[in-house]
Amino acid sequence: MLVPVADEPFDGPVLPRAEKLKVLQTLDTTQVKGCTKCILCETRTQTVFGEGDVDAKLMFIGEGPGENEDLEGRPFVGKAGQLLEKMILAMGLKREQVYICNIVKCRPPNNRQPAPEETSACTPYLIEQIRTIRPQVIVTLGLPSTQYILRTRLSMSKLRGHFQEWRGLKVMPTYHPAYVLRSYTKETREAVWGDLRQVISELGLPQPRAR
Repeated sequence: MLVPVADEPFDGPVLPRAEKLKVLQTLDTTQVKGCTKCILCETRTQTVFGEGDVDAKLMFIGEGPGENEDLEGRPFVGKAGQLLEKMILAMGLKREQVYICNIVKCRPPNNRQPAPEETSACTPYLIEQIRTIRPQVIVTLGLPSTQYILRTRLSMSKLRGHFQEWRGLKVMPTYHPAYVLRSYTKETREAVWGDLRQVISELGLPQPRAR
């Protein structure tokens, strides 16, 4: 099932790898690292831009950095990140072969959801990351990133498990690894794995054995 979203597809050719690296590094060093567009800059230890293969066919987008990410300056390095890495490995990929980032680049205090004005402030950075990398598939991790990308207020139960379309790219919403850890049931794990198996098929990767 494809659900179209109003945003226009990205235009222009896909950049060569060297140019992608240059664009993203410049964006990070000249804009994100010193960003003061919202109040999150007042409490962060450091910004968390994103990391991975700039030619990745698969991008994961979470909500925002947590405590570990704020300290290390890298996305998804805590317990949720460890689970995400296991998910990626189960898909037959390595962390270094995908790209991982968040909607907001600074940690919201007490790991709360980003406020609308905080999300709006970071929007240009995220859009430029996606525009530059131009993945084949985006996996949105959790409801905040899913609702933001797809411009919807529908619940995760109605969204996950179905490919959506956004700006010419395929989007698969699924549960955030932190939610999976909190609700570590067979049903939740099977739901996420079912979502990821669809992504595997979309990318043309070999299907791993059933888990």
